[in-house]
Amino acid sequence: MAETMKLDGARELDFDREQVEQAYDRWAPVYDLVFGGVFEKGRKAAISATNKLGGRVLEVGVGTGISLPLYAPHVRVFGTDISEAMLGKAMRRVADQRLKNVEGLAVMDAENLDFPDDSFDVVMAQYVVTAVPNPEVALDEFARVLRPGGELIILTRVSADDGLRRVIEQALQPVVRRLGFRTAEFGWSRYMRWLAGAQRMELVERRLIPPLGHFSLVRFRKMEPAAAA
Repeated sequence: MAETMKLDGARELDFDREQVEQAYDRWAPVYDLVFGGVFEKGRKAAISATNKLGGRVLEVGVGTGISLPLYAPHVRVFGTDISEAMLGKAMRRVADQRLKNVEGLAVMDAENLDFPDDSFDVVMAQYVVTAVPNPEVALDEFARVLRPGGELIILTRVSADDGLRRVIEQALQPVVRRLGFRTAEFGWSRYMRWLAGAQRMELVERRLIPPLGHFSLVRFRKMEPAAAA
């Protein structure tokens, strides 16, 4: 039986690692075709921000590796994903396009990253936060492996905190959950609550991203210990 979790007072939802892994294994053959164009503007905006920062990058939820060719040659990238099927496509993409700046690809749980503290200059997570069982745990992990002065860049769906849109999103939740993501319970207030409790993290930017303005590019910076004191 799936472990249940409660999202900010909402009804309990079955959503565990195995569900997510199976969902994205099913998506692997058609993911680029279905989502490649839809999320193109957000993907390019996120990679552009990352390229300006440079350094060593962790892309969590790298999927089929559709973003990998967009990274500048001087940026070193390590990609992780929960789905072996997705990573198989990413590995073929790296080999076919001879992406020498990709350090490695590994199956890994976003909530339990197998890296030491302060390992990366940028942590990138595209459409990942709403697709993990415990989003705040994942965000904490992203912050943990980020070096002081580095940035956490996420592309994420931001749901409504109230109103008709919230009602619709909650009604759709049981359907889309089977597809491996959530529509509801991720209003901007939830991200701000995480930020308020996070150690040494500050908001740098929030930018609305197509489609429909329901998605955001969000940048957080990890402050130096002295700056956070």
